[in-house]
Amino acid sequence: MNTSHSNLQPLLAQAFHVIVATATLVALPARADEASPIGLWKTIDDVSGKPRALVRITESNGSLQGKIEKAFPRPDEDQNPKCDKCEGENKNAPMVGLMILSGMTKADGEYVGGQILDPENGKVYRSKMRLTDNGNKLDVRGYIGVPMLGRSQTWLRQE
Repeated sequence: MNTSHSNLQPLLAQAFHVIVATATLVALPARADEASPIGLWKTIDDVSGKPRALVRITESNGSLQGKIEKAFPRPDEDQNPKCDKCEGENKNAPMVGLMILSGMTKADGEYVGGQILDPENGKVYRSKMRLTDNGNKLDVRGYIGVPMLGRSQTWLRQE
């Protein structure tokens, strides 16, 4: 009896590994469907196509916000840029640490209802975002009034 029991242990171990592997594979598509913009993103200038900043998107009280963690100024620009065209508390604030995205909430597969600050001109726009490419890209649109009157950027997930 002891011999048959010892033959059964490798089979049980193998069955356990198959079940765990199957459960992991089944869970992967569900996880992809629940992708979130929370994380670090590289912003790409919609005119030049070059990286401009790294933005960390976080969640607080049910809405998303984004803060610049690193700026990529062009060689001819100030290497420690400030938001000199911003108004109010952001006037002359360093770009690094600047909150540029706020108030975004999920609705119908998009993130809407928020605002985005364009540090290049200091203006605040209404905004919406949508994840694409299995959560690896974020289409960000800033607009005045209606989404048709605005501009878009595609941000690239960094982590």
